[in-house]
Amino acid sequence: MPRGPRIVPDNSVQHVINRGNKREQIFFEAVDYEDFFCLLADAQQRVPVRILVICVMRNHFHLVVWVEHGVALSAFMHWLMCAQISRHKKRHGTTGLGHVYQGRFKNFMVQNDAHLFRVLRYVEANPLRAGLVERAENYRWSSLSRRLTPDGRQYLTDWPVARPQNWCEYVNTGIDQQELDSLRFCARRGSPYGDEEWVSAAVQTYGLGHTIRKPGHRLT
Repeated sequence: MPRGPRIVPDNSVQHVINRGNKREQIFFEAVDYEDFFCLLADAQQRVPVRILVICVMRNHFHLVVWVEHGVALSAFMHWLMCAQISRHKKRHGTTGLGHVYQGRFKNFMVQNDAHLFRVLRYVEANPLRAGLVERAENYRWSSLSRRLTPDGRQYLTDWPVARPQNWCEYVNTGIDQQELDSLRFCARRGSPYGDEEWVSAAVQTYGLGHTIRKPGHRLT
């Protein structure tokens, strides 16, 4: 079945995720994580995008990016994924042994208001939900605990909305199940995340009706 076009409007905020093939582990040791952060900065030098937050877990990663030109997202991710996969296979001796990731990355657009704060918290609270740390800022491979690459480069940019002063506490309060389910649905389906009016407008403008229908739903 052919893949649908990737919808990335100009000047939009996008949540990006990719997982290991069959949800298998990708990041095994510190050098795997550190190399990924360096490659993020390398990719920015080639294809400028603004990175708001990142969290790298054992078998997946989350990015929230703010792109001036929509076409930049695919170019940025293509370079990043090719470079990271090549280094990963050489380091772990898996060249020729199958895919590292489950497929192409997934993304969904986010409204620039309180909904963006929820997405940013969702990303940076990942290790807390997984029980890896007692406080989210203690996780080493997240933008909540680091703003520089291992070689000292700044890769994070300002947000399109002002960051609250109590941000760490907000992240550590956790996410209720309804909000979590909604965010996970958007991640799976690529549906816009925002208030009802904004989502409706985005769906109509960009032809995203298929992303908000529940699986198995048929129009009558």
